[in-house]
Amino acid sequence: MYHIRSFNTISPKGLARLPHPEYQVVEKYDDALPAHAILLRSYPLTPADIPPSIVAIARAGSGVNNIPIAHCTERGIPVFNTPGANANAVRELVVAALLLSCRNILGGVNFITKNTMNTESFTHFVENNKKRFKGEELTGKTMGIVGLGAVGNLVAHSALHFGMHVCGYDPALSVEAAWRLPGSIKRMEDMHSLVAQSDYVSLHMPLNSSTRHIINKKLLHHFRTGARLLNFSRAEIIHVPDLLSSLNEGKLAGYVTDFPDPVLIGQDKVILFPHLGACTQEAEENCAMMAAELLKDFIENGIIKYSVNFPSIYLELNGDGRIVVCNQNIPNMINQITAILSDENINVVDMVNKSHGEVACNLIDTEGIPSPASLQRMRAVEGVSSVRMIEWQASNG
Repeated sequence: MYHIRSFNTISPKGLARLPHPEYQVVEKYDDALPAHAILLRSYPLTPADIPPSIVAIARAGSGVNNIPIAHCTERGIPVFNTPGANANAVRELVVAALLLSCRNILGGVNFITKNTMNTESFTHFVENNKKRFKGEELTGKTMGIVGLGAVGNLVAHSALHFGMHVCGYDPALSVEAAWRLPGSIKRMEDMHSLVAQSDYVSLHMPLNSSTRHIINKKLLHHFRTGARLLNFSRAEIIHVPDLLSSLNEGKLAGYVTDFPDPVLIGQDKVILFPHLGACTQEAEENCAMMAAELLKDFIENGIIKYSVNFPSIYLELNGDGRIVVCNQNIPNMINQITAILSDENINVVDMVNKSHGEVACNLIDTEGIPSPASLQRMRAVEGVSSVRMIEWQASNG
């Protein structure tokens, strides 16, 4: 039986993908029943939360800034996320943000809520004041999208349906994502060019060292005067003091974000959502199901897909079992591992090696099962992070 440690409430539809009796989801660690993997949502995981028995971690969501990625990589633990599983939920909220920002709907709602009087005078009062909330239509405007992954792609389709012109920028666009993009999107070479042409700019990029505070004074200077900015990526992408200056100076006409900052509360040109992007029943179910499937496939078969720290790797099942080796991407690793198998007269039926940057992963299918001593020798090879033996039809990991 495999034990999965859960740090958050996970959708029952997701847990159903980890069927009994092969799997048991537990809410706390038990020394007598060591956990094999972790399934979580937004819980702030620390290295102390990851015991030696853990072989994989899955985040039911796209962001993984709550997981110590470097620590997991060093230990040879793949970290999975679920890109695209909540994309429609976020897209719909971005559409709502677009409409709220262009039509001053909230200003009108607040105006009505704060004013009470008799029906006759109220109607007259409303008619005389409605021009204060005049907005603009989206048709014919230009939407600039930074990040053309699953969410950015759907936002682009929605913008086109509104009759908007769409331009996009994504330096890390995959071939698969590029194929899904509408042909009418204008690809931009850099963010400066994109923001200079856009009436609305929607952010859909990951948070990393190169994107932290990327929306700053220097870039805001290139924005079209009167543009509106939508941030559904991460709070830290925005340098808030520079954003406020741009709003107060009239360079930006509005800012809508799903990551509220106390400094922005009460600002007339700002609309704050309480991190509602993936807050739908469907999104939670989709993320949980996808995360569970990714964990299951790695635990049972060693297959890696949608890992943020190890390369994707796949191999058809062959032989009596499979060795999963995660290691540093350095020369002579495969030779050292297969030499250990040769010493025990274990035949390699099939294998595949994939590397990405400084890390690599190997799937090695064998005829015969290596002894625990041989597996321990592999773990002792310099540069090896983790070694796991999967025996087909085995009842535990």
